[in-house]
Amino acid sequence: MSTTEPLVLAHVIHDVLDQFTPTIPLRIIYNNRLLLAGAELKPSAVASKPRADVGGSDMRAFYTLVSSEIYLYVLPIIGFCIVGLSLGARGPPPPSLHHYDLVAFLCRMVTDIPETTSVSFGQELVFYERPEPRSGIHRMVFVLFRQLGRGTVFAPEMRHNFNCRSFARQYHLSIATATYFNCQREAGSGGRRFRDE
Repeated sequence: MSTTEPLVLAHVIHDVLDQFTPTIPLRIIYNNRLLLAGAELKPSAVASKPRADVGGSDMRAFYTLVSSEIYLYVLPIIGFCIVGLSLGARGPPPPSLHHYDLVAFLCRMVTDIPETTSVSFGQELVFYERPEPRSGIHRMVFVLFRQLGRGTVFAPEMRHNFNCRSFARQYHLSIATATYFNCQREAGSGGRRFRDE
């Protein structure tokens, strides 16, 4: 199995990132436990910020680590639409009764991390905010970008609606590696609930 296959299966590659070839190892550690791609964690297990170690051997290369919380936001579709100039004319039937939008929230950003070190050697521009899913399963995505040089990446104005693709284009970053885990509320079971009959 390739190192990007879990990202493809979870739609991280396509929904959040473009296809890439990993160039450097990244270790994410929560509470002294190594994070494996696709793991299921509860908010209590990710309450404190993780330790992240960047592999490699060239301390002259610098990286930015971004972690963002990705979830679906459901909007109901209204059955009537404007066709031509007449109001209330029925348009084509919607494929479903809801429209799904992916929403991303920036949980943490650390820049200027030298290769072969941990994020503690970088500059934390956006401080860690733990995921707090209210409903459904949220994906926490960690992306390690290679920078053009030190001091070339800056924090976005807001955490909401963070877009990894736009961010990478803005600062001319390339994806070095990525991983993710799933998170849901403490009492969540990860599936549908059925009543006993």
